[in-house]
Amino acid sequence: MDVNGRRIEPGANLSEADLSGVNLSGADLHGANLSKADLSEADLSGANLSAADLSGANLSEADLSGVNLSEANLRAANLTETVLRDASLREADLTMAYLSNAYLSNAYLSAADLSGANLQEADLSRANLQEAILLGADLRAANLHAADLRRAHLRGANLRRAHLSEADLSEADLSHADLRHADLSEADLIRADLTGAILRAATLSYADLTGAILRAADLTEIQPPRIDLSHAADLTDAILPDTSTR
Repeated sequence: MDVNGRRIEPGANLSEADLSGVNLSGADLHGANLSKADLSEADLSGANLSAADLSGANLSEADLSGVNLSEANLRAANLTETVLRDASLREADLTMAYLSNAYLSNAYLSAADLSGANLQEADLSRANLQEAILLGADLRAANLHAADLRRAHLRGANLRRAHLSEADLSEADLSHADLRHADLSEADLIRADLTGAILRAATLSYADLTGAILRAADLTEIQPPRIDLSHAADLTDAILPDTSTR
């Protein structure tokens, strides 16, 4: 298939190509070079982009629902308001990518690297982020309702006002994360590492903190103010609400 004089096929060299608004639904671009390509508003739903190089590409407002981006390079790519529902991004490199207001509900991001990525107000509800790397990621006001974040690496992440209700954060590394005003109601935080985390004014209704490490964590103004922390593993130097049960 040819589009704008460019051959669309596995391994194709489409670096810096202008493919904005193009219909590439179901296309096979496995291993293709799309670095710095313009794919804004393109239809790539159901396409195979596994192991493709999309570093620095513009995919803003594109439809990538159901796409295969496993092991793809999306470093510093623009995915603002991009639709990635049900997409597979297993082990993809999304470091420093722009994903603000992106739609990633039910997406598979296991072991993906999102270090330093901008995910402000992104929809990650019910997404699979097992063992994903989100070091220093910006997740302010992101929707992570019922997301699977088991053993995820969220050290230093900004999760202010994030929606994490019913999320599975068991054994996740949330050390030094900013969780101010975050909703963690009914979240699973079993054996999570919250060392130095800021949980000020966070909602922890029915959250399970069994075995959680809360060393030097700030839990002031948490809701509800009376919470059972007796099963936490480490509360050394934690700043606790006066009404908590230790």
